[in-house]
Amino acid sequence: MFLLICFCSCISEPDNDGAFLGGQIINPSSKTVSLFKNNKLIDSIVLDEKNRFQRNYDSLSYGVFKFEHLPESQNLLLEKGDSIWFRTNTSDFNSSLVFSGRGSAKNNFLMEIYLSLQKETRFLASQYGQNSKVFENVIDSLFEQKKEKWIQFDSLNKLTPKAKIISQASYIYPYANRKERYALIRGRKKINEQDSTYFNYRKALNYGERELAYFEPYITYMLNFLNQKALLEDEIFFQAKDQTDFNIRRLELIRELVETDDLRNNLARSVAYEELINFKNFKEHSRFLKYFIAMNTSPEYVAEIMNLQTALQKMQVKKPLPEIMLEDSQFKRESSSAILTGKRTVIYFWSQTQMNHYKKTQERVKAFKKEFPKYRYVGVCIQPYNKLVQDYQKVMEIDTRNQYAFVDFENASKKWVLTLLNKGIVVDEKGNILEGFGNFYSPNFNTILEVNSP
Repeated sequence: MFLLICFCSCISEPDNDGAFLGGQIINPSSKTVSLFKNNKLIDSIVLDEKNRFQRNYDSLSYGVFKFEHLPESQNLLLEKGDSIWFRTNTSDFNSSLVFSGRGSAKNNFLMEIYLSLQKETRFLASQYGQNSKVFENVIDSLFEQKKEKWIQFDSLNKLTPKAKIISQASYIYPYANRKERYALIRGRKKINEQDSTYFNYRKALNYGERELAYFEPYITYMLNFLNQKALLEDEIFFQAKDQTDFNIRRLELIRELVETDDLRNNLARSVAYEELINFKNFKEHSRFLKYFIAMNTSPEYVAEIMNLQTALQKMQVKKPLPEIMLEDSQFKRESSSAILTGKRTVIYFWSQTQMNHYKKTQERVKAFKKEFPKYRYVGVCIQPYNKLVQDYQKVMEIDTRNQYAFVDFENASKKWVLTLLNKGIVVDEKGNILEGFGNFYSPNFNTILEVNSP
């Protein structure tokens, strides 16, 4: 801690219109830290030899940012005059994330609320079977605890109006979201029969908050609110959510209910991602996109979604797997087209920040090898190789001849449409796609391998 304090004390203070951001990443999984605002990349900073970075900003559109150290990311509230330093360890990114310096208190509060909400997830999952009154009382009790923490926090800190809105929203909307999720699971009709006042909490919420247009807890709530509104009478959410017509109704509701351009466009973008990532609806995507393009006034979002659709088209069966650069365990780089030919191949993915997942994946690979020995099984790490990974693979006695890593995550993940670490891709001897959107952990994946077995 003494070294951290000394380092921070050497940092020049920002001027009245500027801000400073710096930090240190222990066990980095990437070479850079990136800063996003309104879903747009603002800055990408390379870590130095001590895995530190720092940057002074003369002027920014201050508010909610997202900082990213692939594959992890977190919210950041940055305001004029702030001088923030953070430190984290990728082995447990969120739990080890600590802020210091001017402006750190509000960010530490956001992290405290975030971690507290995460810890409650398992308990609340056990409460969804309760009747609406009992569930509502549980949520209200947890809400009051967070509210008391915020009142105390507010009394000890001079918060700007913007910081007050965002810090309060960090717990208000997650609990409202849990009430919406409960209603989606139990059914609106059943809820209304049990308790006609259940949805009264909505009266205290703002459905056009400009400051929260890119704040994840608020966006998550708004999407589930729209889910509820888009359901037809007696329609079951978990059946409707996979239908293109349901997502088109959500777009229509966004256009009807949301007046703020930024919020409307961001919500429509989120719905578009959910529709397109549902690969089973591929034949319906063109019809959906006509609605999306007609209502979204952001050229950047339209281009982003259309690029995703193009990538999806290139990942269809019988098409050649898009070419990317990979590196082996000795840091030698080679084209995926050269590596993934000659034998039918299963490609699975793993991350240096989730080594337990990697261990389980190796166990699944061993099982597949016994059942389907004619395939080659290739593991791809989503971050570039480093010595820690090499040491781990030696200890675990993993054969590195079929282990590779992305050289450029952003480029590779877009081309291969990698949205989940559990993804499994199958290609034939020529590198043509046999399955582009498999779930490596799904029982259905066994069927995919059986059907396509050489």
